[in-house]
Amino acid sequence: MSQYKDRIPLPPVDAQKTNMTCHFCIVGCGYHVYKWPANREGGRAPDQNALQLDFTQQLPAMQVTMTSAMVNRIKDHDGSEYTIMIVPDKECSVNQGLSSTRGGQMASVMYSETTPIGERRLKYPLRYTGDDWVETNWQQAMDLYAGLTQRILDNDGPDQLFFNLFDHGGAGGGFENTWATGKLIFSGLQTQMVRIHNRPAYNSECHATRDMGIGELNNSYEDAEIADVIFSIGGNSYETQSNWFLAHWEPNLRGSNVGKKREWFPDETVGRGKVILVDPRRTPTVGVCETIAGKENVLHLAIQPGTDTALFNGLLTYVVDQGWHDRDFIAEHTAGFDEMLAANRLDLDDCSRITGLDRADIIKAAEWAYRPKASGHAPRTMHAYEKGVIWGNDNYRIQSTIVNLVVATHNVGRRGTGVVRMGGHQEGYARPPYPGGRPAPYIDQELIKGNGMMLTVWACNAFQTTVNAETYRQVIKRRANIVNQALAEARGATTEELIDIVYDAVKNQGGLFIVDIDLYRTKFAQHSHLVLPATHPGEMNLTSMNGERRLRLSERFMDPPGIAKPDCLIAADMANAIRQRYEADGNQAMAERFIGFDWTTEEDAFDDGFRMAHEKEIDSQGGPTGHLATYERLREAGNNGVQLPIKEYRDGKLIGTEMLYTDNRFDTDDGKAHFQPSPWNGLPEVVQQQKDTYDFWINNGRTNQIWQSAYHDQHLAFRKGRFPMAPIEINPQDAETLGIANGDIVEVYNDYGATTAMAYLEPDLERGQAFMMFGYPNGVQGDIISEWTDRNIIPYYKGAWANIRRVGENPAYLRDVSFKRRRYS
Repeated sequence: MSQYKDRIPLPPVDAQKTNMTCHFCIVGCGYHVYKWPANREGGRAPDQNALQLDFTQQLPAMQVTMTSAMVNRIKDHDGSEYTIMIVPDKECSVNQGLSSTRGGQMASVMYSETTPIGERRLKYPLRYTGDDWVETNWQQAMDLYAGLTQRILDNDGPDQLFFNLFDHGGAGGGFENTWATGKLIFSGLQTQMVRIHNRPAYNSECHATRDMGIGELNNSYEDAEIADVIFSIGGNSYETQSNWFLAHWEPNLRGSNVGKKREWFPDETVGRGKVILVDPRRTPTVGVCETIAGKENVLHLAIQPGTDTALFNGLLTYVVDQGWHDRDFIAEHTAGFDEMLAANRLDLDDCSRITGLDRADIIKAAEWAYRPKASGHAPRTMHAYEKGVIWGNDNYRIQSTIVNLVVATHNVGRRGTGVVRMGGHQEGYARPPYPGGRPAPYIDQELIKGNGMMLTVWACNAFQTTVNAETYRQVIKRRANIVNQALAEARGATTEELIDIVYDAVKNQGGLFIVDIDLYRTKFAQHSHLVLPATHPGEMNLTSMNGERRLRLSERFMDPPGIAKPDCLIAADMANAIRQRYEADGNQAMAERFIGFDWTTEEDAFDDGFRMAHEKEIDSQGGPTGHLATYERLREAGNNGVQLPIKEYRDGKLIGTEMLYTDNRFDTDDGKAHFQPSPWNGLPEVVQQQKDTYDFWINNGRTNQIWQSAYHDQHLAFRKGRFPMAPIEINPQDAETLGIANGDIVEVYNDYGATTAMAYLEPDLERGQAFMMFGYPNGVQGDIISEWTDRNIIPYYKGAWANIRRVGENPAYLRDVSFKRRRYS
C-alpha cells in the first residue's frame, strides 16, 4: 500500500493538479491527482495546502475522503521524486466526492520502484529463449513480431493470426487503445480470429437489445434518483458499482429526493422509490437496501438459477392481461408485439413453478413496477441488469424477454426509466468493422482443435477468465512448449533465423507462438514467448466513457516504468514494422494496408479513431460530432466531461445527451423498437446434465474489495491477505454435512475440471448453492464451467454445477484472515 505509514502528507498550494477518472468499474468516478516534489509538504492551514481545507481543527463529516492508500511516492525518468495524492472530486456528478474501496487505492497501484506493484510491473520487452527470459528492446521485439506475422500472412493467410483482445475503456482500454488495435487487426491484418477479454469470440454481450433497437447504455445515473421503481436483475450494485448505488440509488430509496426533478413530470406523484432485486443469492445489496428503504419497499425475488426468461415472460403476460401496457406507444413506435406475445405467453402458475417464486411475489413485482400510479400515470421503472443476465442461461433470450417487457410498458426514453446494463469495465470502443460474420468463430475451441499459428494476448488473461479454462490452459501450454523446444536449440540465431525457427515449429509441428502485452507477467504471460510492457492510466492520456456515456480524459501525470508504451503506440509500432517489411519486399498493396499509423502521441490515435467512430453522428450544425471532442476541450470539461453523443460545442462547453430515445426513434432501419419472440426453453442440455449429476450450483461473481481478475490486487498485501485464495460461500448446514469449517481449503470439481477455494460459511446462501469469486488467480472458477454458449457464442458462466470436498485447513488462513460476515444488516 502507501509508503507513508506515519502520516498523510498534504499537497502544497502550488501542487500540479490534473483530472483522473477511476479506471476500475463502469461507474467512472471523478478524482483529482495532486503531484508535488517529495521533499515538500503543504501546511495544515487552508491557505497552506492545495485542498484549501483547515486541518488545524476537526473537519465536518464527509468534508474530504483521505486515507494512506491515496498517497504514494513516485520517480520520473529524470530521477525527480514526487509525492502524489489521488482524492475524489466533490464536484463530479458521478460520485459527488465518494470514493469506492477500489478507486480509493489508485495511488497505491501507481508505479513506484520500491513497492510490490513496482517490483512486478513489466519494464522492458522480454523474449523467451526456450528455458529462460531475457530482456530485449523494442526494435528486436518489433522485428520478430512483424517478421513472423508477415510470414504467416503471406503463406497461410490472416486467419492463422489469433488474438485475445480487450474491448473496453478504463484500465487497458480507452478510445485510443481500442482504435489502434482494431485498426491494426481489422484493417491491416484483416483477421477474424479474435476473441474478447471475457468471452471466447468477437461479439457483443448485448446483441439482443441492440437488435431490438436499444443500445444498452441509454439513461443517466440521475434517472435512478427519481425512478418510482428500480428493477435490478442479476446484479449486486452495492458491491460492484458502489458509487452509482450510494450517490444515486440510495437518495431515492431513503426518500431524501422526494420532489426532485419535478420539472420533468410536474403532474405525476413523486415519492420514495422501491427496489426489486432478482438474484438467487441474498447479496449484500439486498441487506443494504432493506436497511435504507425499509423491508416494505424492497422485494427480493430469489429465483431458481437460470430461470430469468420465465420470470419476465410471466410478468409480461400478467401485465398485458391487466391492461398495464402502453397500447398507443406500442402501436406507433414498435413492431412485432402480437407475434412476440403469442410466443412468450406464460401464466403465473407456470412462471411460479419454473422460477420457484411465490405467485404473490410475482404479482407484487408487477404491481410495483407497472400498475398505474394514483395520478393515472404509468410508473417510471428503471431496469438495470448485469452478469446474472449477461452471463446467464442464453444471454440473447434473457435480454429479449427483459426488453420486451420494458418496451411494452414504455420504460425507455422517459426520464426516470431506462433499460441498461450496470456494467463491468468502462466503455471506450472505437474500431473499424469486424471482418467476420455473426456468430464469430469460437476462438477457444479453434485453438483447442489445433488451429492458429500465432496468438497475441492483449491486456486480458483467459487463463483465469474463460470457460472450460482447465482444458484451454492445458492445450495452450502444450502447443507453446513445442515452440519452447525449438527456441532452446536456437543458440546464436539472428532475428531472421528466429523467425524461420518459430515458423517451422508452428507450421509443421503444431506449435503456437504467443505474444502477451500487459502490465504484469500474468499467468498467460508465463507461457508466452514475447512479452511487451504497456502503460497504465496516469502514465498516458486516456479517454473512456462510463455507464451513462460520460466521456472524460484521464490525464498523464507520471512516467511509465522502464520503456513501457501505451497500447495504441505499440499497435502503431507493429503496423509500421509490418509496412516497412512489405515496402522492402516491393509489395505496395500489402504495405498500404498498414498506413496511417504515423502517431507519436496517444492524442494522435484519439484524433484518428474517435472521429472515425462518430463520423455518422451529426451535430446541431450538420457536421459529424467526432470533430467536437478534443483533448483540450475534455480537459476544460473536467471530471464531468460530456455525455455522448455530443450535440455541439457552445459557449466554451461540450453539450451532450442525457438520455437516449426521448424522441421515440430507435436504432433500427424503420426507427421502431422491435419485439422479439423469446419463449422459455429450459436449461441447456449440458448444463441440465451437470445439475442432475452434481450437488451444488456454483454461482460466481465479484466482491467489493477485489477488482476483476485481481491484476493489481494480487500484488497488494492488504487485499491478498484478505483473500489469499478465491473465497467460496457455503451454507453452514451444507458445510457441516461435508465437514467444512471457515478457512478450510476445498476442492470444487466436476467432469470439466477442478479448482480450489477457501471456505466462507454464509447463512444467507440457500442450501445446495455456493458463491465463488470469479477470475481469481489462486482458484480459477472457470475450470469447472462447460464450453456451452448461446447462438452468439456468449458463455453461460453462471451455469456450473459441481461437488465440493474438504482438502483441509491452512493454519495461516485461520490465523491471518477474518471470517467475520461480510453481510450488512
